[in-house]
Amino acid sequence: MHTPQSRVRSKRWIVAASVLVILLASITWGFDRLMLRPGFERTPAFPTKTADSRKQAAEIPASTSSVESKLIDSDNDGIPDLAELRTYEDRENFRRWFTAIAEMQFYQLSNQWNADQRDCAGLVRFAMREALRHHDRPWLQKMGPGYEIVAADVVAFDLDHNPLGEKIFRTDFGSFDESDLRNDRFSEFADGRALKNFNTTFVSRDRREAQPGDLIFFYQPWVQKFPYHVMIVLGAGRVASNGAQDWVVYHTGSNPTDEGTVKKVELSVLDHHPDPRWRPIESNRNFMGFYRLKILQ
Repeated sequence: MHTPQSRVRSKRWIVAASVLVILLASITWGFDRLMLRPGFERTPAFPTKTADSRKQAAEIPASTSSVESKLIDSDNDGIPDLAELRTYEDRENFRRWFTAIAEMQFYQLSNQWNADQRDCAGLVRFAMREALRHHDRPWLQKMGPGYEIVAADVVAFDLDHNPLGEKIFRTDFGSFDESDLRNDRFSEFADGRALKNFNTTFVSRDRREAQPGDLIFFYQPWVQKFPYHVMIVLGAGRVASNGAQDWVVYHTGSNPTDEGTVKKVELSVLDHHPDPRWRPIESNRNFMGFYRLKILQ
C-alpha cells in the first residue's frame, strides 16, 4: 500500500526523467542540424575512398609510370625504350616505309636528302628518319613525285615529337643513361661503323635469316676513312621486282671526284660481283653479314 508521500516522490521522478529525455532529444536534433549545414564537413572515423579519389589514385601511378618509362633501357641495348618499336604493327609499318623510301632514291633522289650526306650510311639515316615521320599530304608533296602511302604511320615513336629529337643514332657503347643526351652519345649523324656497332645487332651470315629492312655490312680495311659499307635489304621490292625476293639498295659512296650513285640489285647478282670482296657470301671475309636495327628488336 502506497502512502501519499511515496506517490508524490514517484510523480517527481517521472517528471524529472521526462525532462531529461526531452533535453537529450533536443541536443541530438540540434547537433544533426549543425552537421547538415553548408560548409560543415564531417570527418569519418575511418577514411573512405570516394569515386574521385579512386580515379585520382588510379591516374597517379599511370602518369608516373609513363614518365619514368620514357627514358629507361630495359634491355640494356643502349637505345631507350621510347625509341624502340614494341608491337608487330609498328615494326612492319616501319619496314615498309624504310624500304620504300630507300628504294625510291634509286629511281629519283629526293631533294629532302641532303646532298652532302649522300653515301651508303647516309641512305640508311635518311630513310630511317623519314620512315618515322607523320606521312601526311604535306610530307608527300615535300618528298617529291612518286611517293604514296605504303603503310600506316608508326605509332610508338614520332620523329618530330620525342625527347631525342632527330638525334636517334647512338654513337658509343653501353646501356642508355639520361646523361647520354647531354654527352653527345646520340647524334643526327652515324657513319657505317656507328650504325653497325651501336645501332644494330647481328642476325646471321645466312641470307635466309634476313628480313626486309635489315642491313648488310662489308668491311674493307684498305679504305682508310670509311672502311664500313652498308646496304639495305628490300626483299621483294615495291617497284619492278620481276618476281625476285632478294633485292637490296645502296649508295656506292662519294669522293672528291665522284658523287656516287644509288644502286638496286639482287643478292644473287652480287654473288658474282667481279670483285670477290663485294660478294655477300659466307666464304668472303669482307662480308660481315646481316644486321637488324635495334629499334626493331
